[in-house]
Amino acid sequence: MQGQSQQQAYDRGITIFSPDGRLYQVEYAREAVKRGTASIGVRTSDGVVLAVDKRIRSPLMERSSVEKIHKADDHIGIASAGHVADARQLIDFARRQAQVNQLRYGEPIGVETLTKAVTDHIQQYTQVGGARPFGVALIIGGIANGEPRLYETDPSGTPYEWKALAVGADRGDIREYLEENYSEEMDLDGGVGLALEALASVNDGELAPEGIGIATISVEDELFTEMSDAEKESHLDELGLLASDEDEADDADEETEE
Repeated sequence: MQGQSQQQAYDRGITIFSPDGRLYQVEYAREAVKRGTASIGVRTSDGVVLAVDKRIRSPLMERSSVEKIHKADDHIGIASAGHVADARQLIDFARRQAQVNQLRYGEPIGVETLTKAVTDHIQQYTQVGGARPFGVALIIGGIANGEPRLYETDPSGTPYEWKALAVGADRGDIREYLEENYSEEMDLDGGVGLALEALASVNDGELAPEGIGIATISVEDELFTEMSDAEKESHLDELGLLASDEDEADDADEETEE
């Protein structure tokens, strides 16, 4: 009984380390991320690809209201997995940082600079009493000095740089697929294909254009561009991943976090 009460005490206090050096509330926030639908980032020689699973709970919901890919600046995009409300707060913070940098220094903010500003903000919520960690992970991708960059933010406030990554549900399976099929020489279209194939690998091999989101930031124009449903359908059809109407109806019955 005494051991149980001590465990509960560590659970309640975000600022209290357990005897083995763990912050349980941060670990619980990571579990919240795992309950969100998957998001994928792929860095290629030509730019960055962001892909997300936008499965919704009901056919009555407007698909356009499910936002998992966001434009932070002209040259930076963000994909999220976990609690949608937490993601929205962090993305608003990232956008303000980008605007402040542009006004203060007269130049676009660097991808690494923005990522570390966001993770510094996240980290503050792991050491202040009366608050809780953000239950969301972000993939931040963009172009800096003509080079594609891709980062992940963790609920602990730690930034990681990746060549390709996944956050959210089925992260392990998707990462395994990316590790087996990723190539640093692939172009932007190849990156889009890899991201879609990785998503399809945990969705019965098929995807509906309305149920996913794809955005790219290319080295050539350094602009965030989100694909239309017609463009997504074209890519899926070319890859042989286009779902039938019956499959789309089945997806509406599944309930997940975003």
